[in-house]
Amino acid sequence: MTTTAGSVFDSDTASERVGEHEFALTLSDRWTTLIGSLNGGFLLAGCLQALRREVPHPDLLSASAHFLRPGTPGPARISTEVARTGRRTSTGQATLVRDDREIVRVLATFADLDAADGPTLVGGEPPVLPPPDQCVDPYPRERPTISQQTDTRMAQVPGFWRGDPTHTTTAEFWLRLSDGRDADPIALAFLVDAAAPVVFDLGVAGSSTIELTVHIRHRPAPGWLACRVSTNYLIDGFHEEDFEIWDSTGTLVAQSRQLAIVST
Repeated sequence: MTTTAGSVFDSDTASERVGEHEFALTLSDRWTTLIGSLNGGFLLAGCLQALRREVPHPDLLSASAHFLRPGTPGPARISTEVARTGRRTSTGQATLVRDDREIVRVLATFADLDAADGPTLVGGEPPVLPPPDQCVDPYPRERPTISQQTDTRMAQVPGFWRGDPTHTTTAEFWLRLSDGRDADPIALAFLVDAAAPVVFDLGVAGSSTIELTVHIRHRPAPGWLACRVSTNYLIDGFHEEDFEIWDSTGTLVAQSRQLAIVST
């Protein structure tokens, strides 16, 4: 794992142990979305950072988060419970509470990715993109605070940024934390939810995550991450979003699927 001293991501997802299986933290306003609530991936990462301190295995393997209410900046508590510790994996849950209201509930499994060994089949390919320095930043000057914590580079700006949705359902781009911190498994769990929803290019005004599941396949190599996001079904205001992250060596390092509800 490579981190950068003084990383905003590390400081803002850190919590202080205040009791047995109890942690306190302050949710920063540096991670708000277009609609003003805190990004779900950021809330998930805070829960995972606390839960990782409760289990012996070092790496996030899988996490599923259910978002019960919008998160807002301010003091919060995380309660954890270890469900099982085994030889290859450990599983636990975490609950984030703000103003005495449950915001998100997480179930996660940890493993040692360096010790993983077995049959392997990779049926997909990483996105084919120009180098990041030949791509463009799609965000306008006035941007939500979460997009100030990440760098995004695209071969071309999607139509919805120009007020002209092109009704595409797949996007490919480069992504990284803007302070130079290289991604680790928990940072990947944030990054799968850090990009603008691809349904925006369908003319949708907003999208809020209901449930997010992420699978970590490898520890990522340092550098930019190549991402692919797609939505194939928007039904009665609910849509899925599938996300892939490939590292700088062309290795698949994370996959996710979320269910979200749109505003029109």
